[in-house]
Amino acid sequence: MNDIIIRNIKSLILPKKSDGPLKGREMDELEIVDQAMIVIKDGVIVYRGEENDEHEASEIIDAGGMIASPALVDPHTHVVHGGSREHEMALKRQGVDYLKILEQGGGILNTVEQTRKATHQELLDKASKNITRMIQHGVLTVESKSGYGLDRENELKQLEVSREISKKFPITMRHTFLGPHAIPKGADGEAFLDEMIELLDEAKDYADFADIFCETGVFTIEQSRRYMEAANEKGMRVKIHADEIDPLGGLELAIEQDAISADHLVAASDAGKSMLQDSGTVAVLLPGTTFYLGKDQYADARGMIEQGGAVSLATDYNPGSCVTDNLQMIMAIASLKLKMTPNEIWNAVTVNAAHAIDAESGTLEAGDRADIVLWEAPNHEYIPYHYGVNHAHTVIAEGRVVYERPGLTL
Repeated sequence: MNDIIIRNIKSLILPKKSDGPLKGREMDELEIVDQAMIVIKDGVIVYRGEENDEHEASEIIDAGGMIASPALVDPHTHVVHGGSREHEMALKRQGVDYLKILEQGGGILNTVEQTRKATHQELLDKASKNITRMIQHGVLTVESKSGYGLDRENELKQLEVSREISKKFPITMRHTFLGPHAIPKGADGEAFLDEMIELLDEAKDYADFADIFCETGVFTIEQSRRYMEAANEKGMRVKIHADEIDPLGGLELAIEQDAISADHLVAASDAGKSMLQDSGTVAVLLPGTTFYLGKDQYADARGMIEQGGAVSLATDYNPGSCVTDNLQMIMAIASLKLKMTPNEIWNAVTVNAAHAIDAESGTLEAGDRADIVLWEAPNHEYIPYHYGVNHAHTVIAEGRVVYERPGLTL
């Protein structure tokens, strides 16, 4: 692999590398180096900082005055699934509630049906399109959940597809078993949970984490604790979909069980938020879901940060409640609705997002994998400011250009 120098970088965004996620006031600390360069050898960073003439390389990339950052990290997606649910949009706008849509064969159970019908190759082809768009938007680290199979065969099928994606694309992936994502139609919740706990023995060969949806009408705190304890006993780190709608105490449970992340948290209690400071759990906030569902209450990012917690951001890409591959759009919503500062946002989609999935990503220190994005923007604040478009011009994975924005042919 050739040595590479990226020169003529207007400003270089450098989140701080640390043993744990950035918390509280640390989240607003972000090093920016002007007139910078990056030196890469064998796909690894050997220097990043102010431009100088001390390095030579066989290949020079002229950044042309663009800004540069680590590639983004998306720590919560449901990228492997069958079908789509665009027909539900009109029903939602007409005021048809989720339970009614579910009764009509829609909602998550529709996706479960489509996922079960889909072949391995069909799921791979569909997910590959989404992963391609994520890469084009500057993401090179992705967490991928199962959860649309709700039985042994199809949960493992999703995880197998997820594993294959990580081999097909130049990205870092983490895989999460979310068997208890919903209760199958007509099933007994306790009996189904027993099946998913039993399936952990096989799932751990495919997945890095075990996740559960703790919410009214899905799984209770007690059921979620039983599942998380079983996963921990089997050597799997745990995550949880928590407090999305009702304040059940899912965040407190996540901290009790030493979960690597607690996700959603729109309705998290003040007590739970105050506990984040002294925990190793990262709050993964999904404001795109709140936006897409047309709700008014967003997760209290400011309260979590000001009480010393660690916050990250993710798309929650899925076919029902947040259909976007664009993490940049989530950055904009975080600014507008979560009241996060630009520095906090950048740390939330790089270093903290990486900690939420235990990935060696999100920083550009010597020895790090050279996953870099060149952004067509005047400064780092501009990207969450100018929303709804793709600012990523060049995406470099392990020192190799994998995407470069095409120009117009006039």
